[in-house]
Amino acid sequence: MSFTARFVSSLEKVFCSPELPAEEIESVSGARGETVAFQLACRSESNSVIEIRAESEIAEFLTMREVGLVPCLMPAMPDDPFVLTSRAGVFPDPLLPPEGNRMRLTRGNWHGVWCSIRIPEDMKPGTYEIRFTVTMPETPFSPPGTPHHAASVSVEVLPFRLPKQRLLSVNWFYADCVQAYYRVPCWSERHWELLGQYFRNMVRHGNNVILTPLWSVPLDTAVGHERPTAQLLEISFADGVYHFDFSRLERWIATARRAGFEYFEMVHAFTQWGAKATPKIVVKENGVEKKRFGWHVPADSPEYREFLTSLTQRLIPFLEKQGLTPENTFFHVSDEPTPDVADSYEYASKLLRGLIGDYPVIDALSDVEFCRRGLIRRPVPSTTRLEDFRGEDLEQRWVYYCGNWEHGVPNRQFGMPSARNRVLGVLLYVHGIDGFLNWGYNFWFTQHSLNWHIDPYSVTDAGRAFCGGGAFMVYPGKDGPVDSIHYEVFAEGLQDLRALRLLESEIGREETLKVIQEGVEHPISMTHYPHDAQWLPELRKRIDRRICACL
Repeated sequence: MSFTARFVSSLEKVFCSPELPAEEIESVSGARGETVAFQLACRSESNSVIEIRAESEIAEFLTMREVGLVPCLMPAMPDDPFVLTSRAGVFPDPLLPPEGNRMRLTRGNWHGVWCSIRIPEDMKPGTYEIRFTVTMPETPFSPPGTPHHAASVSVEVLPFRLPKQRLLSVNWFYADCVQAYYRVPCWSERHWELLGQYFRNMVRHGNNVILTPLWSVPLDTAVGHERPTAQLLEISFADGVYHFDFSRLERWIATARRAGFEYFEMVHAFTQWGAKATPKIVVKENGVEKKRFGWHVPADSPEYREFLTSLTQRLIPFLEKQGLTPENTFFHVSDEPTPDVADSYEYASKLLRGLIGDYPVIDALSDVEFCRRGLIRRPVPSTTRLEDFRGEDLEQRWVYYCGNWEHGVPNRQFGMPSARNRVLGVLLYVHGIDGFLNWGYNFWFTQHSLNWHIDPYSVTDAGRAFCGGGAFMVYPGKDGPVDSIHYEVFAEGLQDLRALRLLESEIGREETLKVIQEGVEHPISMTHYPHDAQWLPELRKRIDRRICACL
């Protein structure tokens, strides 16, 4: 029986097909404290079960996960030229927990095993070998003595540590999606246990800012509809006075900090797409919970102004007591306002900023006129509109991307090459970006939150609304998150950014930019960078060599 195995880069996608054009690799390298990855691709000429074992002195730091396959109707935008495919199909993405050391192969198709090594910060520099053995366990259909495959890959541990991440990295987290998928009461002990699992996963992948739902997040919600209630604030109203209980918010902050989060963003104070209405806010009156605010209450309602005024008078001192200051905490007005609703955004912005003092506001918006009208000092434009903001005097420079992106800019859609995902780290450095925002850490609803109960393993596009890979970074597992290829590769890009920061500290920014630009004839930008799959790994090797030369 014919069996083939090959080590390939983490930037390759191992499709379930008879062809695998990816070149074989023999080694990987990483700094102390870094996570490095590669894949073991396997192919058999029969339907069979294989057993994979790895032996090494660093085996305890190795994790092997099967590369699962999920369907997708729109893996990339049809008019985007820099993709693997835009055709519907089955795509490698979820990294499934192993069933022991075994994996089932389908006849004549390639299947992948994702191998991650978390290099300890105190590991001795040097080269370590990992020896893999693939066997076919004895079954009634496979006689004793079935052939096995043996191969090894080397891991070079470099003699330096990456610096702490400076980039403010946001992937919007939805507590209500966790509640709805696992069908647990919001803020129950099981819900908090799951939140902790997801928080830790986010921090491990370079996220350091957490979206905090003071009330149900007014995002991805059709006008007149709502999301499940996931409100941290307990609010009551009696005799014309609002009363606030911050106990759940305090627990949220403590849970996030234990996981490693250092920055917090308060949920949007007004509805998406222009701040025309108020978010859904549940208030207890005479012992009965009522939806006091929502789509039915306009943004300029005097009642809502009174509510926000009363809240911020108590919330700001509470945040300060918790150590949430203007240095580590942000507020939002409204997500993705457009020029035609600038007046309503202006009203909402002035109201909120007048109540929160020195706390900064960040909002995803891509029209530079919002800045020029003085409505925001920390705008978050899309990657396609970043150049419009180059000449503006901003407090911080942010950028974002989300669902259906094309024009060659970085993204993480199923049909895109993984290099187009990882290159973001280098491009954030080139553009001097302070913060990156990405919609969809765990949006497991359909578009506009019209269906709260989907299977993310079969509905990967938010109900035929977005390209696969846009709505969520992780899949829901039995007891917590299941990672994806596109999330692991995204995290690799953030590690590249940290390596560039380290090199800059040794040779300066201008020389570091020259290292990036070396061998590339055109100026590298968010929309114009090498598409060669080998460019990123070779660039990272140059960066590492220059760092080592400075030691």
